[in-house]
Amino acid sequence: MKRTGSQIVMEVLLEHNVDTVFGYPGGAALNVYDALYDYSDKIHHYITAHEQGAAHAADGYARSTGKTGVVFSTSGPGATNLVTGIATAYMDSIPMVAITCNVSDNMIGRDSFQEISITGVTLPITKHNYFVNKIENLADALRNAFRIANEGRKGPVLVDITKDVTAATTDYTPHKPLPLEPHPKFTEAQIDQIAKIINECKRPVIYFGGGIEASNAREELYELIQKADIPATYTMMAAGVIDCDDPKNLGLIGMHGTIAANKAIDQADLVIALGTRFSDRVALNPKRFAPKAAIIQIDIDASEINKNVLINYSIVGDTKDVLQALLPKIEERKHTDWVEQVTAYQKTVRVPMEGAKLRPKELIEATCDLTDKDTIYVTDVGQHQMWAAQYVRHHKTHHFLTSGGLGTMGFGYGAAIGAQIGNPDKRVIHFTGDGSFHMNMNEGCTAVSYNLPIITIIMDNKVLGMVYQWQTVFYNKHYSQTVLNRKTDFVKVAEGFGATGFACNTLDEFKEAFQKALKINGPVWIECNIDKEERVLPMIPNGGTIDDMITD
Repeated sequence: MKRTGSQIVMEVLLEHNVDTVFGYPGGAALNVYDALYDYSDKIHHYITAHEQGAAHAADGYARSTGKTGVVFSTSGPGATNLVTGIATAYMDSIPMVAITCNVSDNMIGRDSFQEISITGVTLPITKHNYFVNKIENLADALRNAFRIANEGRKGPVLVDITKDVTAATTDYTPHKPLPLEPHPKFTEAQIDQIAKIINECKRPVIYFGGGIEASNAREELYELIQKADIPATYTMMAAGVIDCDDPKNLGLIGMHGTIAANKAIDQADLVIALGTRFSDRVALNPKRFAPKAAIIQIDIDASEINKNVLINYSIVGDTKDVLQALLPKIEERKHTDWVEQVTAYQKTVRVPMEGAKLRPKELIEATCDLTDKDTIYVTDVGQHQMWAAQYVRHHKTHHFLTSGGLGTMGFGYGAAIGAQIGNPDKRVIHFTGDGSFHMNMNEGCTAVSYNLPIITIIMDNKVLGMVYQWQTVFYNKHYSQTVLNRKTDFVKVAEGFGATGFACNTLDEFKEAFQKALKINGPVWIECNIDKEERVLPMIPNGGTIDDMITD
């Protein structure tokens, strides 16, 4: 059958069961948006206030649903506005397909209006990208984009299409999604070796990351924890994989991780690293990470083996596949003394704040008290992000969405929009700070336009909190450009967008506002005025170890 390039875009989306896309139209993308008009009964497009918001929405949609996020943009600034969102997805291994439209092929290289080589710009932050200037190549490029985004270590792929290709016509034949490449193979001898080490150790710790979520290996992880009686700690990307109430859950690891998690790593004789990459927020001093332990690393990406920390044993493979092969060889064990020793370190670190009326920990706990276990929590980046990682009662995978690798301020509202659209039956709570929220609060108009009942909790301390904290501790209180004292009235701004706004200064006021917000069918902003001297603790400085941990 004959189809235009724009129709082929829609048909390939349908081949991959895509019914939701985010984006923003423009001149070079007019043909695609014209075709979208005819497919609007099958493909639902959500227009954001800014292309960056669309990219974050596609990301949040992917993280919360397990599907591939799809984002459209036009050429030039439309395409470059996607860059931060694509990089965010790349760093956190999120499957996304970005479809951009460029000027016509005969105008390429002439510095034409809104021309940009977006494939050149995004080459370092995509798994792969395609420049399509011949219609015969379009369908295959799109199909391969979905395949590449989802196989192995997941990530974003960009397809840039010239405008003349979107208008041209060619034969189109429907096709099933391309099969994914098989996961890396490992040997039984490797499994036997790892099993023997685990069966013989005395002080083991499991340290896992987002690779467990990506491979849906939660059940296998639980079985390993229980069968071998091993305490576990996790990176921020894996919050919710094990229940917050599990007695073997040591909590978050790393710079702002728990005392128990960091002490366990320091004293262990075996660290089992599953689907994680030993980032500099975990292994702050790589040469002194787990100094008494042998380290096993299991990861689907061979490039991560020995990249940041030198390890003793490794298997390149999908974590679910490896665990399924490993579990039958694991002996039933009890490490009672060891588990009791490390869990005894669990305690809450509190910052004395005389006269403080609204504390971050208290408002996060109150939020959890008033919502159910299916709630999806989304954060921006900064102090509020770490408080949320520490204090939200995590229960489920794909229910804590945050920018881990890139640390993108402004990520939260777009991601919350994508999560709410992908999960209309679930409550979405967006934690942010006044610094982060100022970056993308323009997406308030998007939340209002689609009547999304996202509750945004703004921890407003009038400073760039995390940087301010570092300046306090390490830079002699030289508060260079971190004391904002902006006069933004978030309640009035919310009302200007058409949302509902509340402001609170005490825990009781917050609880009252939040209970009202739960009954409102539409977006709500709750401004929570907190003290600028609030701290995220514990804290291990860059290059430090457990011996350098700051707890007060």
